[in-house]
Amino acid sequence: MLKLLDRYILSRFLKTFLFSITLILLIFIVFDVKDKLTTFTTKPISIKEIIFDYYLMYIPYYGNMFSPLFVFVSVIFFTSKLASNSEFIAILSSGASFKRIMRPYILGAIIIGGSSFVLNHLVLPKAFKKKIAFEDKWINNNYNSEDHNIHKKIGTNRMLYLESYDNRTNIAQKVTLEDVVGNKQTYFLSADNMIWDSIHKSWQLNNVYERFIEVQNRIDTLKNQKPIYKQFNKFYDKKEIKIPFTPSDMWRFESKIETMTYFELKDYIIREKMKGSNRIEFFEVEQYRRSSFPFATFILTIIAVSISSKKVRGGVGLQIALGLLLSCIYIMLMYVFTTIATTGVASPALAVWTPNLIFSCVAVYFYRTAQK
Repeated sequence: MLKLLDRYILSRFLKTFLFSITLILLIFIVFDVKDKLTTFTTKPISIKEIIFDYYLMYIPYYGNMFSPLFVFVSVIFFTSKLASNSEFIAILSSGASFKRIMRPYILGAIIIGGSSFVLNHLVLPKAFKKKIAFEDKWINNNYNSEDHNIHKKIGTNRMLYLESYDNRTNIAQKVTLEDVVGNKQTYFLSADNMIWDSIHKSWQLNNVYERFIEVQNRIDTLKNQKPIYKQFNKFYDKKEIKIPFTPSDMWRFESKIETMTYFELKDYIIREKMKGSNRIEFFEVEQYRRSSFPFATFILTIIAVSISSKKVRGGVGLQIALGLLLSCIYIMLMYVFTTIATTGVASPALAVWTPNLIFSCVAVYFYRTAQK
């Protein structure tokens, strides 16, 4: 009896979720096609590219983004139907506890939340690369960086300066590289340009001037015993260098984050910390968000079942409205605390997980007051 009940609730849960998320994605696609129809018809884009390089990547990305919200709405919708038809009361009257009834709901949340977790960390970053490449090629008119006078900290004491950079050709103009130790310049390099060598994973510099500043063993006794520095100058027509800076560092900031898998993002954060980057918080927020967002599926499922298990007058409209209100509050809290984390005011881990902690308390309250 109970195993049959599990299958019944779980199938209703998953079917309602898949139907609602499919419906909203179809609506999104219709509006997106309408918005980009001119681009699709005036440019030589093949149907294959549109389907496989764009929309096939578009669907899992936005489906995963809205999955916690539609899990919430789906659970409220079909559980309210069970309650309004007195099925929920009959199940409780048969001797099944509310805790036991929650089992298939939690199983459904594990399936959806677990899938979202894997998608966030391993699958979607690869899919997003294709989507970004398609958008840059056809929609953003071969997106090119418009930044000028670019400064990058690529080491504890090393700064890189580029007057301009072309991400289509991976060529930087007017390049300087500088090492500063203890407020003293110890190394300086300048070049007319540098070109990325994708085979050797290095930069080819042209018309290079290089200056070394070294401390001599003897001291200047006439000037307050200060060390004596000696300068060495060198010139090269061409010079190959390897530095912790690659074309990927000039990708659009949002693209750089969302196209990295869990392991790539983890390694990147370590390298950026070594460089002393001032954008560590953005990457840490993304790292923690990928785990916290799927976890919200469990919390919202418990709240949804607790709210919608009671039979109320007037149908399911009030329960769905309450569910949507709570969903909006959760999303608002997520964005507020994410913004706080990126400003460095609070720890990224704490800020990203705070909405889940708050809604865990809300879930406990609704669970205790649910119809038993």
